Amino acid sequence: WQWPQLTATGFMEFARTGNRSNFERLSFARRGALATLVIAECVEGEGRFLDDIVNGIWAICEESFWGVPAHNYGPEPLPDVEEPYVDLFAGETAGLLAWTHYLLKERLDAVSPRITQRIRYEMRRRILDPYLERDDFWWLGFDPNRRVNNWNPWCHSNCLAAFLLLEDDGERRIAAVAKALRSLDIFLATYHNDGGCDEGTSYWSRAAGSLFDCLELFYTATGGAIDVYDRPLIAEMGRYMYRAHIDRDWFINFADGNARVHIAADLVYRYGRRIGDPNLMALGAYAHRLRPVSGLRHQDSIYRDLAAVFNYAELTAAPAEPPYVRDVWLDGIQVMAAREHGGTSAGLYLAAKGGHNDESHNHNDVGNFIVYVDGRPAVVDAGVETYTAQTFSSRRYELWTMQSSYHNLPSINGFQQLPGASYRAENVTCLQDERMAELSMDLQAAYPPEAGIERWRRTVRLVRGEGKARVEVDDDFRLTAPTADVVLHLLVAAEPVERGAGTIRLPALTIRFAADALQPTWEPIELTDARLQRVWGDTLWRVLLRVTRPVSEGRLRLTMARE
Repeated sequence: WQWPQLTATGFMEFARTGNRSNFERLSFARRGALATLVIAECVEGEGRFLDDIVNGIWAICEESFWGVPAHNYGPEPLPDVEEPYVDLFAGETAGLLAWTHYLLKERLDAVSPRITQRIRYEMRRRILDPYLERDDFWWLGFDPNRRVNNWNPWCHSNCLAAFLLLEDDGERRIAAVAKALRSLDIFLATYHNDGGCDEGTSYWSRAAGSLFDCLELFYTATGGAIDVYDRPLIAEMGRYMYRAHIDRDWFINFADGNARVHIAADLVYRYGRRIGDPNLMALGAYAHRLRPVSGLRHQDSIYRDLAAVFNYAELTAAPAEPPYVRDVWLDGIQVMAAREHGGTSAGLYLAAKGGHNDESHNHNDVGNFIVYVDGRPAVVDAGVETYTAQTFSSRRYELWTMQSSYHNLPSINGFQQLPGASYRAENVTCLQDERMAELSMDLQAAYPPEAGIERWRRTVRLVRGEGKARVEVDDDFRLTAPTADVVLHLLVAAEPVERGAGTIRLPALTIRFAADALQPTWEPIELTDARLQRVWGDTLWRVLLRVTRPVSEGRLRLTMARE
């Protein structure tokens, strides 16, 4: 194995061009290879991989910064080695080296005790001391003006492992655990009682999932003395995953989420086992069956890989039919989901959201919805492109994927929704019963005053009932003055075909509207970003339904039915 070379100019590429992927790919390759070699050596136990492991440890210890360029905060394009910063991937590196030390110390010492001495030296100066001495890392949550997100439990999960596995001073270990508990409480306080993850389904594994890693470390390190699995919020945070599941690897993907998520199957299963929820366990087992493991695949954290090795037989034999819950209402983050029939992916599926435009990993998408047919996408949310410097900058909302006119939302007088907590849904109601599921909200506050909206009441419903099921989208509005610049946008996964006046056909869905009220056009969105291409292929389509004459008030209805 040739360990990838990490260069100073490669690190500076992020500051120079905004590209973060090239350096990250090489850095993550180093860590993935080391994790795989460590577990391979533990399984085989013949010393065959030790030299490569030593080279990997040494190469990583020689790095100036264990994090990634995008997290090198400050004016300089290179890291300050005199002021170590604990970011997500410095934490991941710490977790990897801590478990490597724990599992292979005797074998590494037989090669040279300098190897494990170097691990301890680098861990103390880069991770252990900064963690104890500094309270200004934003992800700790001690600054009341900065809201924490998945960084909080993700960083803690690795810092805790480092202290529990490497720190010899009992008082320092206690101090680290106490600090982590205080900080994790701040993270939990950002959640509503529904347990919904406003960062999107893709981030669940590093939000609630990393919290679970922390809780497992607390539980095992104390012999079960720290056990909070009976707390309702902990259970609800886990259940979010099957509540957001559509079918196969398709999930609700509001915010910076991928529509297709290869979930950490073993993690989901173990979370369900801890909280006693067979539905969550079944989702984990189902995901495992979808992507059966043939050999070990490193998934960011060696701690999770180790757990998966010991849990593999149980996971493989577990019941694996996902619950396909019929109705979901997460009132805290204001996300509704509904199926035509519970217990199956067959039929229509609708998800819609209210909320506000200052959510973690926010898109300007208040009132957005998605529609799937038989578990496959029809009306969609694109998700997010590969992260660059622009993604988390002041220019974030120049990116098309973040803008409301590239979600299934209206634009009025040329105005889209704006970012910020004050741009939100109001008077939100959700009704769900045997006959239908409906989410209704006022959208006026999500747009700037210049849009000229006096009222915009959006209602999105799935009608079950007798006869043909359908999705209805009603926009009941009043404007300050007549305008012909009112456009309803739809993002669809296949090229539309017009089937007569007021009818657009997708492969599995027909969209109908009043032909005298709305005039359709559409345009391809050519996808060149690899992250989006992996989900959607080369093209999405944006349908624009424009009013046919100036209007100041009225009701626009879209009806979508399976064909």
